[in-house]
Amino acid sequence: MRTVPANDLLEFAKVVLIRLGVPEEDARIVSDVLIQADLRGIDSHGIARLRRYVKGLKEGYIKPEAEIKIIRETPVTATLDGGAGLGQLISVKAMELAIKKARENFLGFVAVRNTNHFGIAGYYSMMALKEGMIGISTTNSEVCIVPTFGARAMLGTNPISIAVPALKERPFVLDMATSTVPVGKIEVYDRLGKSLPEGWAVDEYGENARDPARVIENVYGHKGGGLLPLGGLEEESGGHKGYGLALVVEIFSALLPGALYSELVYPVDEEGRPLPPNIGHFFGAMRIDAFRDPEEFRKDMDDLLRRLKNSPKRRGKERIYIHGEKEMEMVRLREKEGIPLLDRVVRDLKDIARDLGIVPPF
Repeated sequence: MRTVPANDLLEFAKVVLIRLGVPEEDARIVSDVLIQADLRGIDSHGIARLRRYVKGLKEGYIKPEAEIKIIRETPVTATLDGGAGLGQLISVKAMELAIKKARENFLGFVAVRNTNHFGIAGYYSMMALKEGMIGISTTNSEVCIVPTFGARAMLGTNPISIAVPALKERPFVLDMATSTVPVGKIEVYDRLGKSLPEGWAVDEYGENARDPARVIENVYGHKGGGLLPLGGLEEESGGHKGYGLALVVEIFSALLPGALYSELVYPVDEEGRPLPPNIGHFFGAMRIDAFRDPEEFRKDMDDLLRRLKNSPKRRGKERIYIHGEKEMEMVRLREKEGIPLLDRVVRDLKDIARDLGIVPPF
């Protein structure tokens, strides 16, 4: 492990993106999303993902200066075309539009097509908290999840994030994949040389898989197998429920705006070169006063959260967490101590820096 200050990593990511043709302000937005993931302890979606965007920009399926278009709009909804640009950029702009519509009309929902991977879903849902609103964020992605009773990945990890403000308590921030774990977690286990726990993934025959490298090779090589939906392998453990949630996200994020879906995402041309993936996102913002008095709602949120945290603990456990608490505490720690990077990630970043003629901050 090597620990690097968050600001140093943010500046490094920004310079990398600028060197690849991304406008400075756009590069700052994308870099902030990446570093916020690391600060929150979601290392699978932080600076370690920079290599993915560098590759996309170099190969042309991510456009550095994307033209964002409004395809359809009403007072409370909009559909945007992201112009095959960086997913973080269009997502920030889409959520800002959803919040603007909610500010003016109580509710705002924006769907996005023709875009790329957007990082952590929670970044965008939390944007609504600054306005005292409830925020929603979802996206489809490259196929990773095997449907219940299946042996081939057909849906992405399709995360859902919902952020809800409280009064004195910390806000509720749900940010979860609809798979048992995100594919980034499999990559982390591969970097660490660890075997996967049973119930995380299956091989090309639909049987439990323990080797992370084999799972990654199968998923990205479309050789069969993949991650299991929330609930695991069978209906008895609730796997069909996670499968259903993943499918809901696919419908809202891809079918609603007219993006690609299931195995159609991340297409290639006749010579096998990658084309823009044309994945989709969905964002929502809701004013609480559309339903009831905001102050009373937040008081009730405080009461609900305290009741949960103060309820009896399982033997040997000292604390019940509310979604988002661990991440908020990690932010405070890492802002003070820096962001730890695995040696393999450091090597990747040094390779990127060397290729672009940049001095890395480590």
